Order: sequence, then C-alpha cells, then structure tokens
Amino acid sequence: QLQLVESGGGLVQPGGSLRLSCAASGFTLDYYVIGWFRQAPGKEREGISCISSSGGTTTDYADSVKGRFTISRDNAKNTVYLQMNSLKPEDTAVYYCAASQIRSITALRGLCLMRSKYGYWGQGTQVTVSS
Repeated sequence: QLQLVESGGGLVQPGGSLRLSCAASGFTLDYYVIGWFRQAPGKEREGISCISSSGGTTTDYADSVKGRFTISRDNAKNTVYLQMNSLKPEDTAVYYCAASQIRSITALRGLCLMRSKYGYWGQGTQVTVSS
C-alpha cells in the first residue's frame, strides 16, 4: 500500500527553523515527483515546493518561500525533506507532501506546484510560527 507520512512540524518562534520529512512506504519515492503544499485556516491549499524524480536535480519554489525553504531527497532513506528557515507567522499552516507520477511537470516552472498534478497525499503536519 502506497503511503506518505509527514513529520517534523511543531511550534517555532519567528525567525526560527524546522525541517519537515516526507517518508514513503510501499513505493520508491525517487520514481515520483514530490511536492510540498500547505493550507492555512480559511485558505486554499497552495504548492510551495517540488523536486523532480530520478535523482531530483530540478526544484521549484513558490515566491513566498523562495530563498528561505529548501527541498531535498535522501533516496537511501526513501525520504524527501523541506528545510524551512527564517520562518514567519504567515508560514503557519498544515504542511502536506504529495507524489506525482507525471515526471514532466518539473519541466515548466510552476507546473509542479499545482495541486491537481498529484495523486498521492500524506496526512499533513502542523507548523505554527508564533512568539
């Protein structure tokens, strides 16, 4: 059974850092494009970062997180990470990872940040940025 599990969320002060993990079971994560999304209360789920399959050398970021967040893979651990630095209160949200079999979505900027491109989702992890 294909499953994604996020972890690493929590409460952090503004300016702090967190590293989220997206671990896969039942499939090899490297075969999929992996995206990170977030959903704040009362808002739609938005794509914030993604990484290409097969080694993951292509990445994309939403403007709201560019320069602060970094996505990466560890194929040995079958895990994708999202390193989040310089966190702001507006980063508060539930964060989800998702997997897509459509490998070409990383070829055009912004395409892999579209929710509709992903068929597999984790349950989410809460990130709260507050003093």
